[in-house]
Parts: sequence; C-alpha cells; structure tokens
Amino acid sequence: MKVRSQSFSIRTTRSNRQFVQGKRTGGWSCARALNELRALGEQRNIDGMARFGIRAKIVYGVAKPKMDLLARRIGKDHQLALELWATGVQDARILAGMIDLPERVTAAQMETWVRDFDNWDVCDGTCCHLFVFAVPAWKKALEWSQREEEFIKRAGFALRAYLAYRDKRATDAQFQRLLPVIEREAFDERNFVKKAVNWALRNIGKRNIHLNRAAIRTAERIRRQGSRSTRWLPQTRFANWKVQRCKPGSGEREAEENDCERKTERTEDSPREAQ
Repeated sequence: MKVRSQSFSIRTTRSNRQFVQGKRTGGWSCARALNELRALGEQRNIDGMARFGIRAKIVYGVAKPKMDLLARRIGKDHQLALELWATGVQDARILAGMIDLPERVTAAQMETWVRDFDNWDVCDGTCCHLFVFAVPAWKKALEWSQREEEFIKRAGFALRAYLAYRDKRATDAQFQRLLPVIEREAFDERNFVKKAVNWALRNIGKRNIHLNRAAIRTAERIRRQGSRSTRWLPQTRFANWKVQRCKPGSGEREAEENDCERKTERTEDSPREAQ
C-alpha cells in the first residue's frame, strides 16, 4: 500500500497578507512557536518517523495536518524562519521552510541550511516548500548533485525533481543539461541518493514529450552501466511515463500543491498520514 510522504505541505503563494515590509505580525516569537510545536507533538509520531528513516537529535513529532494549520496561523516571516532553523529542532526546521519568503532566500542561506540536512524529510520538505522558489535554485541543484555528503547530494536531485514541474518558464535545454549529471551520478548506491536520482529523472521525463524521450534514452544508458544502484530504475515501460499537464488557473495550483505532497516521489512512506 502506497502512502504519501511525511513532508509537510501548504498552499504556496507569492502574495502574503500577514507579512508587511519585513515586520512580524501576530505576535509570533521563536519561543512561542516552539511551545506550540512541543504541545502538538506526539510520541507515536516520533516512533513512526524512526521506522521510516526519519531520525533527528530533537524532534517533537507534530502531525502533518497540525503543522499545516500552525504554518497558516503564523504566516510568512523570514526572520522567524531563520530563528526556528537555528534551534536544531526537526519540526521547527520543517516549519521554517514553510513560512520563509523565497524572495529573501540567498545562496548563503541555502548553503547554511543544506549543511544541516540530516534526514530525507527535512531535505525534501525544505526543497519543496522553499528552495525550489529561490533565485539560486538552479545553481544549487547542479552544485549539490556533485557533492559527496549524502543529504546534500540528495538535495541537488530533489531540487531537480521539483524544478521539473514547478518552474514553468524553464526551457527544455535547461533540463537536458541536467541529464548527463544524472547519468554520471547514477552509480551512487546510497539509498537516499539513488532514489532521488530516479525521482529527478522521472520528473524530467514527465515534463513534455521531448524531455520524455531524452529521459528514456538516459535511463537506458544508465541501465547499461550494470551497477547495483542502476537496478533501482524502472526495468520496463519507460515509454509509459505520463507527460505532466497542468491546467491553468486554480487547477494548476491544485496540481502543484498535490505534487508538493509528493505523489510524484514515493520513495519514503509516512507514518503521519494516519493522524
């Protein structure tokens, strides 16, 4: 039985009615947000997260629906996001990625945060809700995919996967330039890396028919490498990858929101969805 990933999801909008000229509204401090998270956490969620490979030094175990509501209550707040991230609390870092302002995210911030990634959930959640919308996203997707650290490398390929359907203005040529790197790094046998490599390749192949064909050719070359990690790629039916089509208007936004819940990437399952 497939279940959706644990990473948290809220509707992402460029507008923000609760954040005015960089000033906090609503009286939210880092301490207050932490108290809320602590009160919302449950031990059974912590236990479930561990079973799915989500391990962190400090974690409260806040369920996804409750995290969504808290993020909406707080609104967008860049400074609070920075403070929450600095606490080192798993739940606080997920929340930080949800409330930060992508237009204020710099390459330096991305480098600081990515070095703190210590599990797939905080990696994918931060890339999904925040990094993919930041200006340096494309640059970091390339840089990180060549790094050795497991979750930094995963972040590079996770960004590629999200860019494949989030960045509607990107050209086919931009994605075609990513394919040789995917082919080169496909030998990595680490679980969380090889899954992200597969995820990025599949999402690029779903973007349109031209990239679909290019992705299929790349996948076939990867399979011929004969390494253990390449067995993770689909063995057959590459041609049946569906080209993603987003409807205009509200339908497109709904499709994006659902994708951010990672229906496109089911490499890890969530214990929190039963909440």
